[in-house]
Amino acid sequence: MSETKRTRFVILAFVVTLAVAPFVASAEERAQFDRDRIAMIDAIKADVRATRGYLGRDALQTPVLEQMARIPRHEFVPDDYRGAAYENRPLPIGHGQTISQPYIVAIMTDLLQPRQGHRVLEIGTGSGYQAAVLATLVDRVFSVEIIEALGEAARKRLQRLEYANVTVRVGDGYYGWPEEAPFDAIIVTAAASHVPPPLIEQLKPGGRMMIPVGNRFTVQQLILIEKNLDGSLTSRAMLPVRFVPLTGGQG
Repeated sequence: MSETKRTRFVILAFVVTLAVAPFVASAEERAQFDRDRIAMIDAIKADVRATRGYLGRDALQTPVLEQMARIPRHEFVPDDYRGAAYENRPLPIGHGQTISQPYIVAIMTDLLQPRQGHRVLEIGTGSGYQAAVLATLVDRVFSVEIIEALGEAARKRLQRLEYANVTVRVGDGYYGWPEEAPFDAIIVTAAASHVPPPLIEQLKPGGRMMIPVGNRFTVQQLILIEKNLDGSLTSRAMLPVRFVPLTGGQG
């Protein structure tokens, strides 16, 4: 190999390495992220208190907030938004999708009442952040993402960050994941025009589902659905919200 070709090869290899290497924070950046996570948890607590009239409570379960205080949300946002990763607001992640506001992630997780032994289905993997939160609280998380690029990126990200109990598949979440059903809990992270019947079928008796219902032009409602032991359903509108629409086989 000539010296010129060898030099080009080294430069090309260096560029490729930069493109695939995970973000490595400096000590100063890690310290700032730690401070930002504390501020994020304080903001979530304040929002919960402000919406106690909707939620019927003024505090969330301690384990949910403890885990969110540890999870590196900056790993789940695009590089351009890394400095805003712990702000209490949604952020774009590409393909017209967002990573949900931390407050919304917290209350949806809390209302599912997750615990060890649970198997949870997530519809709408996005960047993988909500799946990571659930993974610290339950035995298994099965997550479906309809946008292939997001699903593949989330799978690699979750593997790299060692969330070994999360399985991601690319597919139409409207139909759930029948091969792995039933689930103790189901969480939908995009707004549906109606509750998909396949998800109701895949929810275990005694289980809970969180789903935003509505369209992009009207006020959506975050709905808590409980399947009773006899298979009957009860539902409650918990909070007005704004989510990106669920895509796929809604009809």
